[in-house]
Amino acid sequence: MEISALLIAGLVLAVLAIFTVLRAVRIVPQARARNVERLGRYNRTLQPGLNFVIPYIDRVYPAIDLREQVVSFQPQPVITEDNLVVEIDTVLYFQVTDPRAAAYEIASYLQAVEQLTVTTLRNVVGSMDLEKTLTSRDTINSQLRGVLDEATGKWGIRVNRVEIKAIDPPKTIKDAMEKQMRAERDKRAAILSAEGQRQSQILTAEGDKQAAVLRAEGNRTAEILKAEGQARAIDQVFQAVHRNDPDPKLLAYQYLQTLPQLAKGQGNTFFVIPSEVTAALSGISKAFTEALPKSPATRDTTVREGLAEQAADDAARAAEAAAEAVADAAEADSIRPLPSASSSTNNRHDGP
Repeated sequence: MEISALLIAGLVLAVLAIFTVLRAVRIVPQARARNVERLGRYNRTLQPGLNFVIPYIDRVYPAIDLREQVVSFQPQPVITEDNLVVEIDTVLYFQVTDPRAAAYEIASYLQAVEQLTVTTLRNVVGSMDLEKTLTSRDTINSQLRGVLDEATGKWGIRVNRVEIKAIDPPKTIKDAMEKQMRAERDKRAAILSAEGQRQSQILTAEGDKQAAVLRAEGNRTAEILKAEGQARAIDQVFQAVHRNDPDPKLLAYQYLQTLPQLAKGQGNTFFVIPSEVTAALSGISKAFTEALPKSPATRDTTVREGLAEQAADDAARAAEAAAEAVADAAEADSIRPLPSASSSTNNRHDGP
């Protein structure tokens, strides 16, 4: 019996010693910290690694995470300066820098940070209207971070960043904003369409202008070339006439050949026959009845006779045509014989 009691006592002491040793050794993970109280008073903070404490005297509190933490709060209703209620969802990034202050300066630093964020957000957004709130997220974030970092410094907490995830205005405001955006898009589309049409019309007008200029240039060049051609032809005829030295009889003959063409026009209901027509006819008849003087071009007798016969035939035809023209003019009561060649120049057609 005594051996069994001693054995049991030895086992109890061994278990107690093992338990005491285990309580004396504490291992703290990396980026963690644990506060130690000795006899109810803060003693020290255990650092990451192997640490020893006094069993039954030192009390070790749960580990505090020293890494940066992310907390997403529930959307909070906030009233803007223009009395509109918006739902704002925020995200907070913070880190515990002093485990002792985080444990003893505030009861629940996480809840305290959440409430402080809500109140600060309402103060900041309450001084802005809806439009400024929607477009000034960076300003709101920086103001929130400054206020929270200053207030949480004594709690051993550093606020690294505050982000606004979403700002939800009321449904009526969303509908109005959507209509406004649609109107803006339609306006920009109309402006772009008008600009495109304006540019197209400008380009078309420029093209028409250039085409008209080119056509005018082409017409001018054509008219110039045509005039030059006519001038050259007239000059050639003039040179040929003066080179061959025609006599008045030949000119009278040419006049009689041209005279029938004056009556061919549809609008020629009135034309003038000069008084020299009779003289021209007598001169022609006299020219073909008299012997022509010899010239270098008419020395051949055979050729001269053929030319005389052809000239006589042409003169006869010209005389017949002139007689027909005179008869037609007499029927139309439009024949006005002129006393001299000088008076015929004032009429519609001039004689040679």
